[in-house]
Amino acid sequence: MTTPLEAAEPAVQAAGSGDDRPAYRGTLKYALSKVGGALFSIAMVIIGTFFVFRLLPGDPVRNLAQGRNMTPTQLALERHRLGLDKSLIDQFFDFVGKTLHLDLGTSYEYKRPVLDLIGERFPATLLLAGGGLVIAVSLGIWQGQRAGWRRGSRFDQISTGVSLVLWSMPTFWLGLLLLMVFGVGIGPIPGLFPTRGIESVDAPDGFAYVLDVGMHMVLPCLTLVAVVYAQYLLVMRSSLLEEVGQDYVNVARAKGLRDEEVRRRHAVPNALLPTVTLVFMRIGFVVGGAVTVETIYSWPGLGQLFYEAIRVPDFTLMQGTFMLITVSVILMNTLADVVYHIIDPRVRSA
Repeated sequence: MTTPLEAAEPAVQAAGSGDDRPAYRGTLKYALSKVGGALFSIAMVIIGTFFVFRLLPGDPVRNLAQGRNMTPTQLALERHRLGLDKSLIDQFFDFVGKTLHLDLGTSYEYKRPVLDLIGERFPATLLLAGGGLVIAVSLGIWQGQRAGWRRGSRFDQISTGVSLVLWSMPTFWLGLLLLMVFGVGIGPIPGLFPTRGIESVDAPDGFAYVLDVGMHMVLPCLTLVAVVYAQYLLVMRSSLLEEVGQDYVNVARAKGLRDEEVRRRHAVPNALLPTVTLVFMRIGFVVGGAVTVETIYSWPGLGQLFYEAIRVPDFTLMQGTFMLITVSVILMNTLADVVYHIIDPRVRSA
């Protein structure tokens, strides 16, 4: 019986002897095929983004003119300024041409370049979704590897049950529940945390400002973590269950290693591979944030910006934010596939 490291030694020796070109070519070919698939997906996103949003009800010009007495002539001039008087095909080719030049257009509502608006909102989304991702990954991996190593234990039953309950909850419902209980306050429970925005109106400076932002982050971050961390827990638990019965684990135990050491040094590193792939895939969603969570808590990120664009509807702003979200997800999924192909010898040999 051999461990995965011992089984991989011939391959390592072959690599050291200079005969690694076939493996290198195989990895490069695999990566190029994934990049080609990603480019095709991005092209489909560009096409779909334009036409799908045109199906939304509402006239942007009339919605923007609400509260102002504009004559039909003025409405026609505004529609001409926005390019909405052109045929759908002409608008589509203008959109594709600008997109290929990394020009996402100008927002109807804000009258500013879409890229500038995205650049302003991106840090808030990165702070919220990125922080939530780090907490969810850490919590999910920690609970998952302990639950998988002690399958059927009280810890396994409680942690798995709680994660499944939270994962099955609609995000908007959980967010509203936390907002009502810990933000507004209910019964004997007082409102403990701010309910909207990223900072207070009279936000202080220095370390007090950091604490103020942290207080505003608690509820939206808790909502994100509660819904997401179950994925990492279940994947880690399932992967570790597959490793527990492997020969190299039994050999390590037979050598007299402590159970905790066998888990930490041998089983967990091999079980982490699927979780690493899932983390890369979830990084793409950090760019888009969580539209529902940002809307509930009025968090000034990309999700809130996308929601504001839908209300108008602001076609250029919707297209820009949606494309950024979907393209980042596609790229991260492609990177996850390539990384998994590199770090797992079993995939390369398949």
